[in-house]
Amino acid sequence: MARISIMATSPLLHSLFLAYLCQYHPGDAFGSIGTQPSSSRHNSSRKTISPIIMAQTDVTAADATAASDTAATATYETIDGISSPVLLEKYDTFLLDMWGVMHNGSEPYEGVLKTVEELKKAGKKMIILSNSSKRRENSEKMLVKLGFNPSDFDNIITSGDVSHTLLQNNADSIGCQNWDILTNLIDQKKKNVFVFGSGDEDEVYCTSAGWTLSTIDEADLILSRGTFTINDGTTIISKKENEAEYWKVMEESMVVAAKRKVPMLVSNPDKVRPEEGLPPMPGEIGSTYERFVWTSHCSPVGDMTEEKARAYVKYIGKPFREVFDIALGSDDRSRAIMVGDALETDVVGGSITAGVDTLWVVNDGIHGKDVEEKGADGVLDSFNGNEFTYAYGKKVVPRYLTNHFRW
Repeated sequence: MARISIMATSPLLHSLFLAYLCQYHPGDAFGSIGTQPSSSRHNSSRKTISPIIMAQTDVTAADATAASDTAATATYETIDGISSPVLLEKYDTFLLDMWGVMHNGSEPYEGVLKTVEELKKAGKKMIILSNSSKRRENSEKMLVKLGFNPSDFDNIITSGDVSHTLLQNNADSIGCQNWDILTNLIDQKKKNVFVFGSGDEDEVYCTSAGWTLSTIDEADLILSRGTFTINDGTTIISKKENEAEYWKVMEESMVVAAKRKVPMLVSNPDKVRPEEGLPPMPGEIGSTYERFVWTSHCSPVGDMTEEKARAYVKYIGKPFREVFDIALGSDDRSRAIMVGDALETDVVGGSITAGVDTLWVVNDGIHGKDVEEKGADGVLDSFNGNEFTYAYGKKVVPRYLTNHFRW
């Protein structure tokens, strides 16, 4: 089989949005090519799930299967608010998503400020886990702008901050592990980086970690931290100014990089932005690049598999382990709960990767409209019937469900 052509017409735009359709409308996307993924429907409002360890590059399939066979089943129940004794008596640590739980990007959701205040009064530890590709300081400024006091939170962890530390090969200083591929590059003084950026201080972000921006032909690493610009150190291509050129250069860059097996660091695993139309985010660039690597080196030209291709892409942030290791350390995870709106990052990350209970906030955030149309059970069924998620085909169910993050 020759290398599969991922784009049939326009550049990477087609691939990114096909992946988006697979993710959020699996029936529509797969129906067009005649391969509908199976999705079981459940009549009961109570769901059960056997939690397993997420299949990441450092976890074998055998490990995941063994964990699945031995794990106890979990159920979810609906609670009216965060003041529920069920939560306050059982949990000491609240891991909080920001966008979709605490605010909508421009203002805090109703009742959230009071909820944070009450949790602090109750002596609960609150740790923000944000998939923002920017540094912690940016999130602190956002919190102040929205009326929060950053000092109310015991820690504010952003995937951009953790990624910046990995770029310096210093992850152990913050409580997680370095990426071996990145460590080897740094040891060999191979520190040229090609950036899919946010357009907000991308070069400063890289150079402050000791890296030099370069063309894709000379790059030792690709950094995916945004979906607005492409930066090789001399030229910046803006999607806003020339979208056709942006997608064209992105596709060409991925083709070149995939042939060279250039590794990619994704500093925001989110696949879509929680805005109108759910536009793609850096996580979708990462998953698309995996397919480029796979199809560039699969049979008959090589022995690349989808699983092997994943090893060339490192995602930092929810649902992956680094941010949870930093947040929880040696704490008793049975006393911690992840509060989030996104099934693929918050619920998968909490229940599968971190092994903590999860509270799914359904009326706000990324699934709000779908929940309104299909109900929470319908959204869960659709998600669990989709193999193209970070759960990699495994089933997930939150421990609790609530409409809003309100007291």
